[in-house]
Amino acid sequence: MNSIRHLFINGAGRLRAGWRLAVFVAAFLAAVIALFGAAFFIMRVARGALPGWRPPGGSVYMLRAVLMLVAAIVVGWACNRFLEGLPWRALGWTRHRGWARDLSFGALVGALSLALGAAVCTALGSYTFMLTPLESWPAVAQTLASSALVFMIAAAMEEALFRGYPLQTLLRSWPAWLALLPSSLYFAYVHLDNPNVASGFTFLNTLLAGVWLALAYLRTRSLWFPLGVHWGWNWAMGSLLGLPVSGISEISPNPILRAADTGPTWLTGGHYGIEGGLACTLALILSSLYIHRTRLLKPDEEMKRMTDGENPTRDSRVIAAE
Repeated sequence: MNSIRHLFINGAGRLRAGWRLAVFVAAFLAAVIALFGAAFFIMRVARGALPGWRPPGGSVYMLRAVLMLVAAIVVGWACNRFLEGLPWRALGWTRHRGWARDLSFGALVGALSLALGAAVCTALGSYTFMLTPLESWPAVAQTLASSALVFMIAAAMEEALFRGYPLQTLLRSWPAWLALLPSSLYFAYVHLDNPNVASGFTFLNTLLAGVWLALAYLRTRSLWFPLGVHWGWNWAMGSLLGLPVSGISEISPNPILRAADTGPTWLTGGHYGIEGGLACTLALILSSLYIHRTRLLKPDEEMKRMTDGENPTRDSRVIAAE
């Protein structure tokens, strides 16, 4: 009997990390099915009441991202609370001390990391850029604003899903190098459904991006810094430099610069964008080393206390402050 219990319960008296992850996945899928079902039912009713009505362009993509973000946050909070006794703020979304600095610094790191990869392609003659004509700048301004919102929601959804509870609960039980692998591997896998996938490099680079963003979480123990990194990378790639973002160009139809890609595709990624080429691999490795070693990042002490160890919340001060 004890041996069976040992398979499920660890020495701290909690459900083991792998089972906690399984509970999160099952609850998340159930929540997504329920939310999507409710949303599509409402849309069907709206179409029946308003003949000829169609959702605005891009709204279905945004709705999908918002619903998945809500599901990941709510289920992550519930798992934290009921499986590990952790308060809401342990999930990493509260405005702790330094959260705005982490978000803005992350955006800068993400944009500069992307610029490094683009600079490699430009220096080797594979990219050339032209400034969008001034008469098109009203459309450029609209793209900058709308894409900023879309990329922020999409990045928040992916951070909540991949660097939120699934990564965090494994980090409390497993060595960091092992804990970041499941979320990073799945992060890479789901991107294989994107348009214009580059054989080999898409999976490799997205896996490296998962590790890169996991390191960003580890250095701050909140999701604001990896959110900024993720958002800054995508927004700079699509809206500033006019490159496809993971094979998608529709989000940024009028970027500041127009990029011309002359290849080779193993360097630039071709139609998938820079994330499908070697230049991205180099940029992600160098940026990961910077995030790992920089002294400009450190976690809030309370966040570190709540995210270290298998049983971090029996401290009465944490429970009482919830």
